[in-house]
Amino acid sequence: MKATLRLDKLLAHTGFGTRSEIKQLVKRGVVSVDGKTAKDSGMQVNPERHRITVDGELVVYREFVYLMLHKPQGVVSATEDNRDQTVLDLLDEQYSHFDVFPVGRLDKDTEGLLLLTNDGKLAHNLLSPRKHVPKMYYAEVSGAVNESDIEAFARGVTLDDGYVTMTAELNVLHCGRPEAGELSRVELTIHEGKFHQVKRMFQAVGKQVTYLKRLSMGPLKLDPALPLGQSRELTEEERQSMLAHGE
Repeated sequence: MKATLRLDKLLAHTGFGTRSEIKQLVKRGVVSVDGKTAKDSGMQVNPERHRITVDGELVVYREFVYLMLHKPQGVVSATEDNRDQTVLDLLDEQYSHFDVFPVGRLDKDTEGLLLLTNDGKLAHNLLSPRKHVPKMYYAEVSGAVNESDIEAFARGVTLDDGYVTMTAELNVLHCGRPEAGELSRVELTIHEGKFHQVKRMFQAVGKQVTYLKRLSMGPLKLDPALPLGQSRELTEEERQSMLAHGE
């Protein structure tokens, strides 16, 4: 059972306004707890045990939300930015009061799967270097990606700062012919998250990533039906698999 919390905190968390605005709602007598008009916005309530309404509307309390975003290029993985649009700007207004944040980041010019939540414990566990959560990317690369690159990535490559990556699984979907202007198409699974890692790994073998999209993170896969720039809540199955993965 959830612990009790202040009525104004619960209502603020469910989008009914700031604490001062909620105080006014209580003063107006439109907030009720178990059918009785609430007199004190600071009263303790239990969201599982008490029936709370505002102007007759039943309050449904959720502590955490988990959102899958199909991130487009040109958007930064941050909660605020003075110059660029952020991933929070893409979310429906109904999630604004939950204080969600991106779990990890995708580069500004990278598309694909991004998880957003206000569950700090899950985010910490998924991002912990000890977890080695696998992340799969689709990439288009200039240059012929071949067996030697597969072997190099399996051994670990040395990045420009001297860091040697963990073993990574490279799957070549199409080996491009540079002389014909063709790009190689690949899928790459890495188990860490260094800055610009995928791009720097290909640079280490003399090639350049021209397009990058994240397809999965741990057990969570990007929904192919989710349009670019759109988000949705995780299904119960997705949520449970992520929570289990983050333990």
